[in-house]
Amino acid sequence: MTPHSLAFYVDVVTTGTVLGVGPTSPPDRVTGVLGPDFAENVFGRRSMCRDYGLAEFFWDRASPEHLWTGHHFTLQVHRLAHRDRTLVGGVLRARYGRFTPRLRFDKLRRLLDRRGVPLYEIPELQANAPYFRTFWQPDSRVAVCVIGTYSEYSTPDKLRVGDVYSIQAPLSAEEVEWRESRGAPSTRPLDASLSPRSRSPR
Repeated sequence: MTPHSLAFYVDVVTTGTVLGVGPTSPPDRVTGVLGPDFAENVFGRRSMCRDYGLAEFFWDRASPEHLWTGHHFTLQVHRLAHRDRTLVGGVLRARYGRFTPRLRFDKLRRLLDRRGVPLYEIPELQANAPYFRTFWQPDSRVAVCVIGTYSEYSTPDKLRVGDVYSIQAPLSAEEVEWRESRGAPSTRPLDASLSPRSRSPR
């Protein structure tokens, strides 16, 4: 059995959802699954974020008269390093148990490989290289952001090279192609756990 919260991350990367709710799920559906304990922020009346601690869900709408349309969700994995026991909601703790302060990318990738769910490294955005590296799962369209190299001012002090910073969905194939067409740099590995593998499939 996959230990502790690793099972949660494997489920998210494999399915592109958090407990079955995905990027396009409406606000009421997400809250119905994750619970009512969240902070809500509305930006300009056309964008909204609900922050559940570990997970954040984002929506847009054309105008206040329109319904909210799901845009994406992000797991802010780096927040766990602060060891705030209230960060992970009761619903996730009841399902998956204890969440460790850091998520090692090599462990996550190894478990996904065993399930036939590969991750492919894609070019990093210029603003984030070489401090972060992005790995993509094309079927679920999930992106995993990993610390590539340490910088006092660019990466969190509590994270190490090879720790997962965040997990986001969706990252479309069009976005991946755009990154590749721009020739965005891909960082070089600093340890064996982050050794590069094959590029994303065409």
